[in-house]
Formats: sequence, C-alpha cells, structure tokens
Amino acid sequence: MVANRGEIAIRVFRACTELGFRTVAVYSEQDTGQMHRQKADEAYLIGRGLPPVAAYLHIPDIIKVAKENNVDAIHPGYGFLSERSDFAQACADAGVRFVGPSPEVVRKMGDKVEARAIAISAGVPVVPGTDAPISALQEAQEFANTYGFPIIFKAAYGGGGRGMRVVREYEELEENYQRAYSEALAAFGNGALFVEKFIEKPRHIEVQILGDKYGNVIHLYERDCSIQRRHQKVVEVAPAAQLDPHLRDRLTADSVNLAKQVGYENAGTVEFLLDKHGKHYFIEVNSRLQVEHTVTEEITDVDLVHAQLRVCEGWSLPELGLKQDKIQINGSAIQCRVTTEDPARGFQPDTGRLEVFRSGEGMGIRLDSASAFQGAVISPHYDSLLVKVIASGKDLPTAATKMNRALAEFRVRGVKVGLSSPGTLLWQINPTVELIWKQVQAGST
Repeated sequence: MVANRGEIAIRVFRACTELGFRTVAVYSEQDTGQMHRQKADEAYLIGRGLPPVAAYLHIPDIIKVAKENNVDAIHPGYGFLSERSDFAQACADAGVRFVGPSPEVVRKMGDKVEARAIAISAGVPVVPGTDAPISALQEAQEFANTYGFPIIFKAAYGGGGRGMRVVREYEELEENYQRAYSEALAAFGNGALFVEKFIEKPRHIEVQILGDKYGNVIHLYERDCSIQRRHQKVVEVAPAAQLDPHLRDRLTADSVNLAKQVGYENAGTVEFLLDKHGKHYFIEVNSRLQVEHTVTEEITDVDLVHAQLRVCEGWSLPELGLKQDKIQINGSAIQCRVTTEDPARGFQPDTGRLEVFRSGEGMGIRLDSASAFQGAVISPHYDSLLVKVIASGKDLPTAATKMNRALAEFRVRGVKVGLSSPGTLLWQINPTVELIWKQVQAGST
C-alpha cells in the first residue's frame, strides 16, 4: 500500500509492479478520479467526510484498510505521514511493515533539536542554535544578543519551509516569532520552534543515504538544492557543480557516520548548508524518500524505490549489489519542478482544468507526474506540483541543454504554470542560482 497520492504514489506503484508486488491505493473523496487510484491493483476510500488533506492524515482509516486487505507493507511516499513516528509505530503495532526507518529513528530525526544533538555526538558540524525548543520570545532575544542577526526560526517538528522565518533586526523579532509559531502549529500540530544563526546565501547540499537491517549504510553522493523559492526547492542538480572532492568526501562521510550513529534503515537524506568559505553545517535528516530522488537515480543507475522495498523485505545492501565501491557517479542530472503557479501573481497556486498539455520529451528526459494530461483537474487542496522534468547527460552543460529544450517544448493551457528555462528561473529565484547557471554556461562540471 502507498499511504499517499499523486506522482509519488504512482512512482512506488510502478516499482512494485516491476518487482511483482500487488498494490493498494487509498484516496480521499476529492480524489476519486485521480490517476494514482487507477495505477494500483486495488483502491479504497479513506477519510470519509474529512477535508481533503485530513483524509491522508487519518491513520486509523489507513491502518484499517491495510489490515482488511492483508497488506504486507506501507510506503508513506513524501509529505503527509511520511515523517510521523506515530504512523510508523501504528504500522508496526498492526503487523504491517513500514517502508522507512524504525519508529524510534523517525522520531529522533523528526525532532530537529534531538537530531542536532545526535549530529554533534557523531562529530558532524552544526550551525549555532538553541539546544532545545524555545518556550518564550525572550529566549530568542537572548540568542540574538549572543550571536547577532540574522537569525532564523524553524519548526522543531516539521520542514518543507513551513514554520521558518528569517529575522534581521529586533523590530521584526516578535512578529516573526508569532508567525513561525502559528505556521508550525497549523502544519504539524505542534508550534515548537528552535532558533539558529542564519547563514546568508548558502549552498544547500544534501546527501542520499541508504541503510539496511544489518548495520550497513552507504551514500549515493549529493544533490545541490540551492535553487529555492520561499524555502521550497524548485531545481535540483546532481552531482553538485564545482564541489571540492575533499569536501564531498567529508559530506558523505559525515552523513554515513550520522546514519550509523542511530542505526538508520532504508532511504534518507542528510542536509547541509555550505557557507561562502566552504564550511559545511548539518541542518536536518529527512527520514523518507525525497521529491528529488530522481536525479540521484539518473547519475547512479540505482532504483531507490526498488532498494527501499527490498530492504524492507529484509535484503541486505550487499545482496542487492549495493556496496559503496560499486556506487559511481555517471554524468549529471537536473530536475525542474513544473508547478501550477502563476508567476504574474507572485507564484500563487492556480487551479482548473488542463485544456492543453504537451510535454517535452526525447533522449535524456524523464517525466514523473500524476495529473499532467489533457482534461486533468488541478485541485486547490494539495501541492501545486504538476510534473517533475528530469534531464540527464554526460555532464552538466549537456543536461542543461536538454532541459532547456524540453521545457521549451511544453505547451500548457487552462492553468498557469511556472515554466521558463533554468537560466531564467534561476535568475528570478535566488542569486545562488546565477552561480550554478554561469558554471553551466562556462562548460564546467
């Protein structure tokens, strides 16, 4: 079963079909016509009478469907319940395997303060920050007095840009504290915040890890996710351009050591910030499959969902042929997230029916989607992702050229989309992007 919807549910169903597993989908009342329901062998309604998002968060219904249909394992996808330790525990209590880390590891990694403490104990550098969630505005004021501005509020029990607020001066402190608390409470059911020193214009580098039930952990190199809008990733690149080989070795070693410190099992991502001096700082672990796992698959030729499912079954990494010395980088890959957002209205989400949809295709182009077809209805209730476009080539300039060509071939009518070439997109979103694009133009890798 996949306890999710959209493109990630379809991605997992396809992997299951390739491995010979029967599949079960769940869907909300608003999703009766969604494509992920059609891609599974069986599909069941959950959250009857609940709001659209709440349906996919209703653990009792999901577990009930799993038990009634003799489901062996549940893949959480990303978002929704994917990083909820209570869901992982509910699966275990029901005798259903959770395709991910143990409930205890999910809990530890989901608590950013505890994850930070674990990183410190593993010898991984961290950004200066509070050792526990703050309970009052005064604690944030004291932190700012010690470390200076800018600082950033972060939700202690969630991510994805929600509950994050950058503060650059005292006058902004109280307002941003209240906003971050409210956002975290609404998104994660817990408004707890912690405070960190904010690093200006960093590179955002993350390392893909994979562990099994026997203590083996490997990395599958890194991705550069610096191109963001409102703390949401928009373009991802693998491997990171112009990353010093020694720094790459430190990043990957720190990631593996951190994973071994907690007995990490299944797929995960260790995220770092790189400052202008090339120093790296741990920020968090995402104990799930990432949206951008695709670019890692393209450069390593490792199907991460296949690996997740096999590890969940009890296979060891060596049995899967996944030994560290066998994992090599082959070329470069870029992912652009095409979203139903209107650039003319500050990238506000747009909804409606797709009257025309023609995508870019061809050699070196991969498309992962669920609602990207003529006649599809784009719902206002969920994430605005329409299709992930992944371009791969022998090097970064080749991949970028393919991406430019593919995006130029798209024709979308009926719903506004944030389509433009990577060069334009990067320029609009983040100065960091300009650096990456100039590297591509210069032909460096």
